[in-house]
This record gives sequence, C-alpha cells and structure tokens, in this order.
Amino acid sequence: MFPKPVEKASPAIRIGYQIALPAALILWLLPLIGVAITSVRPASDLASGNYFGVPSYFAFENYVTIFQESPIGQYILNSFKVTIPTVIGTLALSCMTGFALAVYGFRLNLTVFFIFVAGNFVPFQILMVPVRDLTLQLGLYDTALGLILFHIAFQTGFCTLFMRNFIKALPYELIEAARVEGVTEIKIFWHIVLPLMRPAIAALSVLIFTFIWNDYFWATVLAQSDTTQPVTAGIYSLNGQWVAAWHLVTAGSIVAALPPVLMFFLMQRHFIAGLTLGAVK
Repeated sequence: MFPKPVEKASPAIRIGYQIALPAALILWLLPLIGVAITSVRPASDLASGNYFGVPSYFAFENYVTIFQESPIGQYILNSFKVTIPTVIGTLALSCMTGFALAVYGFRLNLTVFFIFVAGNFVPFQILMVPVRDLTLQLGLYDTALGLILFHIAFQTGFCTLFMRNFIKALPYELIEAARVEGVTEIKIFWHIVLPLMRPAIAALSVLIFTFIWNDYFWATVLAQSDTTQPVTAGIYSLNGQWVAAWHLVTAGSIVAALPPVLMFFLMQRHFIAGLTLGAVK
C-alpha cells in the first residue's frame, strides 16, 4: 500500500535517487538564482543583451537605487498595514468559529462547516467584478481597510477548517471537566482551549502572512495609489515608461520577499509543530 523506503530499494534505484534529487533541486532553484543574479546586474549588461552571462560587475547599488528613486519603502509599509491586521482578524474569527463548530453539536453544524469549506473552492478570479463594485459602493476602493476586509473574508474559510479539525483532536475530557467545575464557556475557550491552540495559531499565522503578503491579484484590483498599493503591486512602478528596468524589479522582488522568509525562520519551530501535531493519531 505504501511505497518502499529508498533505503530498502535496490542499489540502482538508490543511485538514481541520489542523482535525481540534486538535479531537481538545481532546476527548482534556477529561477531564484537568476533573479538574485539579475538584481546585482548593471543596467549596461541588460542593454547589451547579457541576460544570462556573468555580470561585468556586481551592481549592489541597485538595492540603494530602488529606495532612492521609488517609493518602495511606502509600498512595504502598505503591505504591513494590510497583512498584520488581516492575520489578526482572520485568526480571531477562525479560532472562535472553529471552537463553536468543534465543540457544539447544534443542528446546522455540518451545514455551516460545509459553507466555510465551500468558499475555498470558489475561483477568486470570478469575484473580481462584484468585489470591486462592492468596494466602490461602500467607499472602500483604494483603501487599506477594503483590502483588509476582503482578505479576512476570503481567508477565514480555510482557517476555520484548520482550526475546527485541530480542536477536534484535543481531549474533550478537558472541556467536560471544566464544565463540571462550573467554568463558563468563554473561560473554557480563553483559558483551556486557546492555550492548547498555540501551535496551530503559529502555523496559520505564517501561512496567512505569506498568502497576504505575496498577493498580487487583489493588490492591483482593489488598490491603485502609492499610499495604498502593497509592495507586490508597487514593484511594477520600478519599470521605466519605455524600458523595463529588470535589474531594479528583481532587486525590489528580493527586498519584498525578505519579511515572509524571516517570519518563517523565526516561527519555524512552532510552524512545524502546528502542522504535525496529531499527525500520528
């Protein structure tokens, strides 16, 4: 039923695995390596057609130029203004809804749960026109609040699914014992269930932070000004009117990718614990 471990395979398969794994890793890293090299490639190399060769010199001043000649600092600040409230709002809603769906067996429990799950299967592209029209009618177009509210609404379904299943795996005897002692439902959630959900909260915070930070589609649909656009959409402004400044675009992309990468490494231990907790049950 399960594939045989590589250690127990024939010598030929083990050798092929040892060759294929580094080759696949190199192929996967080639675009990232190309972006990193282009970010320190001088504009003269690109003008002369040297796209893939060794740079004539390493132009680290590209990283200085993007901060001096573009509002990328404002774009990064805009991304933080949208991402952090979205993560907090999504986690708050999903923790409460996950607790209600996991603990209380009311009549429409499964129906409500399936509604949350069904939202994850709706292609977000088909929502572009109605969501844009709604933000215009509510006066939320080209505002950070509009982006925050939409992302919270769209991400809560997945987070509720994650939290509900996580709480289901917790010992229900803890909740029953608290109820016998006369503890209110709010205190059960706040003092008993929520502390046990820390690994799941850490894992979801990393995932949602990465999803929202890297969003490009809604950043261009719902925002257009420099004071609102997140960094993923703002990087496009690094291109010139007639010439694509790929050395600046790639440098801006590297800078924009640093916050989610740093957050992952800071939360790595909690992230892995949250994803694997209960996996052996």
